[in-house]
Amino acid sequence: QVQLVESGGGLVQAGGSLRLSCAASGGSFSSYAMAWFRQAPGKERVFLGGISWIGENTVYADSVKGRATISRDNRARILFLQMDSLREEDTAIYYCAAHRDSKWSAVVPRDGYHYWGQGTEVTVSS
Repeated sequence: QVQLVESGGGLVQAGGSLRLSCAASGGSFSSYAMAWFRQAPGKERVFLGGISWIGENTVYADSVKGRATISRDNRARILFLQMDSLREEDTAIYYCAAHRDSKWSAVVPRDGYHYWGQGTEVTVSS
């Protein structure tokens, strides 16, 4: 089982940038597809984007396409989310997740993730 811990959240001005990290321990981080989700106040948690096990494929939700970059360092067991041109509507709790059934696959699932971090809060102010 993979344990995930997000970090890097905080308060940022609109138009600014943020880099979130997700450190993994235990399990087979390097063989799973990984993803970022977020949950805004009063809304459901939604998929932002994901990356395949060796990083050859990435997918993004339309809401962040062109502003978000997901990457991973399998040796360090860390997943990253770089967000640029932040908007007030990006305010949310951001979660990383691992997809247990995607081992060694180039496919990046948009749902069905098994392991979750506790989340890191991002607040974008105008």
